Amino acid sequence: MTHNGYSYPKTARLLTPKQFKNVFDSPDKKIHQPHLMAFIKKNELNNARLGMAITKKKVPTAVARNQLKRLTRENFRMLSSDLGTVDIVFIVKKPIKDISNNELKKQIKVIFNKIISHQG
Repeated sequence: MTHNGYSYPKTARLLTPKQFKNVFDSPDKKIHQPHLMAFIKKNELNNARLGMAITKKKVPTAVARNQLKRLTRENFRMLSSDLGTVDIVFIVKKPIKDISNNELKKQIKVIFNKIISHQG
């Protein structure tokens, strides 16, 4: 897959319930942070793909959900060339209403850095 800069094309997204189920049912790795968790599974494609399962129960406001998604996508776009050929699904483990943006960014970055460090 060729990127013109740091794009986020459809080929870099998990889109169907079947794709999400595949990652949830048999992840190769799970990466935990205090509020977030990522399920990682190798794929047969030539690029990484990202999916997010962020529920209203854990992140009640649309503003907060969208912000979390934006932060996650931003990190993914910047690092996608280093992630290898994996499918990644982010979930929220604990409610994030009392967490700062900087802490959220840090947890997202830690997860992506761990994925990169486990490549190869």
